[in-house]
Amino acid sequence: MTDTTTPTNTQEWFYPSEEVLQGAIIKDYDALYKRSMDDLEGFWAEQAETLDWYKKWDTVLDDSNAPFYKWFVGGKTNIAMNALDRHVKTYRRNKLALIWEGEAGDQRTYSYYRLWQEVNKFGNVLRSMGVRKGDRVTIYMGRVPELIIAMMACAKIGAVHSVVYGGFSEQALADRIEDAQSRVLVTQDGSWLRGNIVDLKKVADEAVKRSAVVEHVIVYKRTGHNVMMEADRDYWWHDLMALPIASTKCETEVMDAEDPLFILYTSGTTGKPKGILHTHGGYAVYTSTTLKWVFDLKDDDRFWCAADPGWITGHSYIVYAPAILGVTSFMYEGAPTHPYPDRWWKMVEYYGINVMYTAPTAIRGLMRFGSTWPNRRDLSSLRLLGSVGEPINPEAWKWYFDVIGKGKCPIMDTWWQTETGGFMITPMPSVGLKPGSATRPFPGIDVDVVGEDGKPVKAGEDGLLVVKRPWPGMLRTVYGDPERYKNQYWGKFKNLYLAGDSARKDEDGYIWVIGRIDDVIKVSGYRLGTAEVESGLVSHPAVAEAAAIGLPDELKGNIIYAYCILREGNQPSPQLEDALKNHIRHEVGPIAVPAHIEFVKQLPKTRSGKIMRRVLKARALGQPEGDVSTLEE
Repeated sequence: MTDTTTPTNTQEWFYPSEEVLQGAIIKDYDALYKRSMDDLEGFWAEQAETLDWYKKWDTVLDDSNAPFYKWFVGGKTNIAMNALDRHVKTYRRNKLALIWEGEAGDQRTYSYYRLWQEVNKFGNVLRSMGVRKGDRVTIYMGRVPELIIAMMACAKIGAVHSVVYGGFSEQALADRIEDAQSRVLVTQDGSWLRGNIVDLKKVADEAVKRSAVVEHVIVYKRTGHNVMMEADRDYWWHDLMALPIASTKCETEVMDAEDPLFILYTSGTTGKPKGILHTHGGYAVYTSTTLKWVFDLKDDDRFWCAADPGWITGHSYIVYAPAILGVTSFMYEGAPTHPYPDRWWKMVEYYGINVMYTAPTAIRGLMRFGSTWPNRRDLSSLRLLGSVGEPINPEAWKWYFDVIGKGKCPIMDTWWQTETGGFMITPMPSVGLKPGSATRPFPGIDVDVVGEDGKPVKAGEDGLLVVKRPWPGMLRTVYGDPERYKNQYWGKFKNLYLAGDSARKDEDGYIWVIGRIDDVIKVSGYRLGTAEVESGLVSHPAVAEAAAIGLPDELKGNIIYAYCILREGNQPSPQLEDALKNHIRHEVGPIAVPAHIEFVKQLPKTRSGKIMRRVLKARALGQPEGDVSTLEE
């Protein structure tokens, strides 16, 4: 890739190499995007044709009851049929679907045929426990293959899975079980993280005490430590899978395209968790199309989405989309730095990973250890990199590009949400990149940046990020609360989906996501995104991670208060604080200089890696912290 400067602004451009261009599935983004906007329904119908259907749809988009949009109305399908059933009838039956490595170094592989058999067996186990089409099943597990098997088994028999990340507290798990009214809970004795056992069964037991709706608990044995098993309620996974009822033949439930597939509770950075509902048809079309085009996935690729299946990134791009495409997916159980900071890079080398997709938080965390660790490993198999979860600051982008990608791997910096189902604003390998920008909308996605009046703002101005037309992967409602769905996402502007993020669009149409609307600080009448201040701090060689909040001030309205985690070899001092303030003054401007910088060892984050700035603000002001069930620590 080459590096030059655009004549219209001072942002650096990175252009794809000829090799990347030749291999790109989508070579002319502009033409494809125009076609998708000219004929939205025809465009999505064309993508839906790549899936298998028991019965083809009658109507592509039903907008008669907006904002409760329906896609591929009348179509009959099942996402498990597309992810597994159809592959076992082709050469892919013996292809690797999943490569898994445990934190201790143990390995397992699953061909599409074997994964299909395991999903069938567990589907039959669930049916034997009375689980039927439309029933909800809560899954509370670590990063093990059985989590994927449980999810797909639910889909296959028409049950609705609700995956709760295997690190939530007892009350958080109980609340989600209660909201979904799940009679069956799937968990495990424990999982491995940083060499320690996370006692999932103990948390599950307490959660079940608090939510009397659960009748059966299925427990996968991973760590082997002693756990309490209650008679007539708790059953070992391996015992059930050894029974005659666990046949390798399981009939796939024929589902309507609009039948529920899963509920996923959002991470809670903006308050009380809410159950986002996705469906079989549109979600399958959208996730598979976005993954194929954005990461140029080929039949011989090994794709690693280094997220957790318990989050939407894992649902879409570990579990479902790779399997629909027939790709080999890699999953790792444990921490990225265990036992040493080169664990990820060691696995990229060993398994020959071609495409890697992770979060800026993880990238910055690994940056702290410098370039020596990754430089010890052969990372030449990588041809594309990806970023997800929050805006990636240019400093981390360049480290990722130069050190991990060796200057040859384009970075697909994707913006999307639990609610959207898949990538919304994203590059494709054939387009020019600007570090820190999510680039432009995916074909078929109509986004804009508007002011408080709902009208588009000028290029370079901050505004609210909105989606102007429906898309197949969109959430259908908030589970059990349709009014909340209407009010939160569609209540501010008529017929515009409010993403909840602030952004700006530059002269080239590239979109820069600043952060959550509540992560914008107004200082002396100027609006500053926390991401801008944080990016400026992280661009200093002493800083690994940063968080910024606004605190009330009589004179300025708000002042900026910043928190910094230092890279190894740097120590907190008044001199370093002054140096960082001067650095911000130079990098961002005088208005962005923090009134105070506090040096800390860690920051409050959700388990998906997002910094919970509202918790920092509440602590600084001595106020209640609100819902902290999703905190990592």
